[in-house]
Amino acid sequence: MGRDGEGAAARPLRDERVRQAPGRRQAPLAVTGDGPGGDGQQPDWAVPAAQRRSLGGQSARSLLLTVLGEYVLPRGGTVWTSTLLEALSLFGVEDKAARQALARAAKAGWLASERVGREARWRLTEQGTLLLAEGSGRIYAFDPARRDWDGTWLVLVISIPEERRADRHVLRTRLAWAGFGSLGQGVWLSPDTARQSVIEPICEGLQRPTRLVCFIATLGEIGDAAELVHDAWNLEDLEQRYQDFTTEFTGAAAPEPSAAFTVQTRLVHEWRKFPFIDPGLPTELLPPGWPGHRAHVLFRQLHQQLTEDAGAWFDETERRARARHRVRRAPAGG
Repeated sequence: MGRDGEGAAARPLRDERVRQAPGRRQAPLAVTGDGPGGDGQQPDWAVPAAQRRSLGGQSARSLLLTVLGEYVLPRGGTVWTSTLLEALSLFGVEDKAARQALARAAKAGWLASERVGREARWRLTEQGTLLLAEGSGRIYAFDPARRDWDGTWLVLVISIPEERRADRHVLRTRLAWAGFGSLGQGVWLSPDTARQSVIEPICEGLQRPTRLVCFIATLGEIGDAAELVHDAWNLEDLEQRYQDFTTEFTGAAAPEPSAAFTVQTRLVHEWRKFPFIDPGLPTELLPPGWPGHRAHVLFRQLHQQLTEDAGAWFDETERRARARHRVRRAPAGG
């Protein structure tokens, strides 16, 4: 592809790529759709559609997923409606919006409701359990500091004719989501050679490229790795996001369980985006003092400090919901 095609078109995508590219340690996922739409969301092949739609900000549905993954999944996968409504209300989510989020989660197949007297109790379906377990694994395994790089690059050369513009756009976006950086002229690279395994899934659903070949290479005497990274990736936005995360949560106070619950939930809700937006460059290729390292330490320390009290608030809210149910079921005069 010429510079007017592949390279020039890829450059405007760099900011979005930095925001949403998957982390380097994400396992290859099967293609589940036709690729990204025009809404700027993650492509279906990169992450389950349910989680893809949830990443867009602190909507009721997005927060619901965080609460389900952080508190409901580890506690057997069942929860009272009132517990979820009370939890979401701490973030300003109104009752109607919370119930709509629950209905949509049920429609998507993540939750199923069961009547217990006059109360509704929710349980995670098998699909919802798998979705949340995968997401939790990605959140807690992600580490933005990669120190085991051996200096080898995966270099991908790929061409699609100019007249197949739709395929070219989908391909560029999928490669960017997967953390590849563009050097233009149809040349993409990654410092993670294991990403060979995602190339074929990235091309699935598209007409075969006219050229598709990859190399494992090292940088020779000509060229500079820092300049290569600067040309292929735009790290400024990601750097700012890590700095904002650190600023927001440094010194976060949680004097009592409900505060611990809100801080913990916000902490996980914000951190769970980073495995998708960090292209996973080795430490030696990152700018000095990269804020991702500090952000990761802060996340782990604060999460450990808050877990007990946050869980205690959730458990107490569930206990009160059970107690209300027992009172309502008790026979009159009994």
